[in-house]
Amino acid sequence: MPRSFVAGIEAVEAESSHSFPRHTHDQFGVGFISRGAQKSASGRGLVEAGAGNVITVNPGEVHDGIPIGGGSRRWHMLYLDPAVVAAAIGDIEEGRKPGFEFTAPVLADRPPLALFRRLFRAVTQSEPEGAELKRDEALLLLLARMRGEALAGAMPPAPIARARDLIDSDPAAPVTLSDLAVESGLSQFQVVRGFARATGMTPHAYLMQCRIHLARRLIVEGMALAEVAAASGFADQSHMTRRFVRVYGVSPGAYAAAVR
Repeated sequence: MPRSFVAGIEAVEAESSHSFPRHTHDQFGVGFISRGAQKSASGRGLVEAGAGNVITVNPGEVHDGIPIGGGSRRWHMLYLDPAVVAAAIGDIEEGRKPGFEFTAPVLADRPPLALFRRLFRAVTQSEPEGAELKRDEALLLLLARMRGEALAGAMPPAPIARARDLIDSDPAAPVTLSDLAVESGLSQFQVVRGFARATGMTPHAYLMQCRIHLARRLIVEGMALAEVAAASGFADQSHMTRRFVRVYGVSPGAYAAAVR
């Protein structure tokens, strides 16, 4: 079972031909079938899910799981404590609509699948730079999508500018979604939504962009690569290298050799 780096969220990755009897969880479950197919009882009747489908279950919902065609099926799941979901939904809704449940046991839409994959990676990877920010925004984006909240929408520019300035003023400093919300006076979901509208990227993506741009400038100035990584907010040189190659297509070492 993959390790989860978030309290209140469990991660499961498994493949099995086992038929699970009817049972319940005391957590919210969301995941997807990556190979094979299964049929299962749910609170909304008998459903079938195949490769690429997102599957959900609510706390206390009686369900089972039976492979289709006699073979095995592979799945990834996240189980979220109700308190984790309640806190996220409370932020998204700003207290307007208390309560939450998954309304569809199976979804074939691609956006929820992409958002789930993003959250699963964020929860199970020990990426140190901006990890909390990345995980918090991924959870909000997935639950907002499942609830039907739009990401786009008008947002006062001044609050988002204040959040953006907090990152711009010191890209190497650790920052959380809560920090950005306090600085802007907005909810955490409003910050994520506002950043997407103002910059075309999430706060975490914006932070990583600022850090890699800082790293490039320090390399041009002649700083040693290990020192560049620390000075630009990365855990070590390898983490900086992965980000640098993703953005510029060359390693920091190759870039340094070309500009010095």
